[in-house]
Amino acid sequence: MESVVELKNVEKEYIMGEVKIKAINGVSLKIRKSENVAIMGPSGSGKSTMLHLIGCLDRPTKGKIFIDGKNVSNLSGNELAKIRREKIGFIFQFFNLIPTFTALGNVELPMIFSKKQNRKERAKELLKAVGLGHRLYHYPSQLSGGETQRVAIARALANDPEIILADEPTGNLDSKSGKEIMDILVKLNKERGTTLLIVTHDNSIAKHAKRIIKLKDGKIVR
Repeated sequence: MESVVELKNVEKEYIMGEVKIKAINGVSLKIRKSENVAIMGPSGSGKSTMLHLIGCLDRPTKGKIFIDGKNVSNLSGNELAKIRREKIGFIFQFFNLIPTFTALGNVELPMIFSKKQNRKERAKELLKAVGLGHRLYHYPSQLSGGETQRVAIARALANDPEIILADEPTGNLDSKSGKEIMDILVKLNKERGTTLLIVTHDNSIAKHAKRIIKLKDGKIVR
């Protein structure tokens, strides 16, 4: 099956004062279309850095990154933004919703940037799909943690991305809410064929994946 994400000898360095920190160190990796993959490792192993590189939120210091066969390593900021809008949906541990927007408004927002038509109708459909059809006009402060993360999932799906990148998506949730969120993500992967990459330190979350990649000191160790 074709690769939707490929990393070739990727390195990412940060400079902290006079010290160079190699967050990602010579990583090569292929993620196939419709895969469900967990990225694990201790704190500081490079998990989130790798996700940010794959998500076109950052550029590698060395090496190449391909999204759908296109080398995105040296694209301009505007070109990277276009890749993010069209191909990638993000789910973060801290939700990152706009507090002054309703659930409906938060889900509509990515579609406004993409100039999509029928935004309100699609946002309603997505919120209903994650079980929040009755909470369309509630603000994030009026929702539980699990409900807020459901809004974030609906927002990530707004532009029908090929890839969902989730950084500790259950990290701020109780176990029941966390299981419900994982059930939604696994269902997306199985029914829509959405490629799913989840960064987690939790074995109970990683067990939902079909493949587990383990990082240590910026390198893949398994």
